[in-house]
Amino acid sequence: MYLPAHFAESRVEVLHALMRERPFATLVTQGKAGPGANHLPLHLTPDGLLQGHVARGNPIWKDAADTEVLAIFHGPQAYVSPSWYATKREHGRAVPTWNYVVVHARGRLRAIDDAAWLRRQLDDLVERHESGFDHPWRIDDAPAAYIEGMVAAVVGIEIEIAELTGKWKVSQNQPAINREGVVAGLRQQGTADSLAMAGLVDGIE
Repeated sequence: MYLPAHFAESRVEVLHALMRERPFATLVTQGKAGPGANHLPLHLTPDGLLQGHVARGNPIWKDAADTEVLAIFHGPQAYVSPSWYATKREHGRAVPTWNYVVVHARGRLRAIDDAAWLRRQLDDLVERHESGFDHPWRIDDAPAAYIEGMVAAVVGIEIEIAELTGKWKVSQNQPAINREGVVAGLRQQGTADSLAMAGLVDGIE
C-alpha cells in the first residue's frame, strides 16, 4: 500500500478500534490458482488473533493454509470535491480526491477443522452482533441437530497478526481553511460515511 508519512496511522489502539468496529474484511490470499479475495467478518480477539470461518466448499482453507495472507479492514470513505476548498476560489489550482481509512493486517492463516472451536467462535460472533437487539437471537434457539449440521458445513480460520499498517487519508495535507470546507461539504451530504469522514477531518490537530 502506498503510504505517505502524513497519512500513516501507527497507534495500535486506533487500528484495533477500527478492526472491531468494522469487522467485515477483505481477505487476500495467494493460492494454486493465483491471487484471490474473500469477503468475511474477521473478529479480533483480546490476545490479538483474527478469527472467522468459511464454507467448507471454499478452497481457501486448504489452498491458503499456513501461508501469509492480508486482511483489509475498510473504514469510512468519501469523495472530496475541490469546490469545497477555499483556496480553489483564490487560484483554481485544485483537483478532486478521495478520503478513506483502511487497516492492513498481515499474518499466517491457520485452518481449524474442529467443531468445539467453531461452536465457541460462532457463539462469540452471534453474541457480539446480537447484543444490541431488544430480543437477541442465540444459537441455542435453533434445533441442536440443525446447528450441528451447519457447524459441520464450515471450517474455522485464524490469523496470527505479524504486521499492522494503517492509512488515514483525511485531508491532513490541506490547510485548515480547506479542511473546514471539506467538513462542511461532507456534512451537507449527510450519509453515514460522509458524516464519519467529516468527524475525522474535523479532528485533525
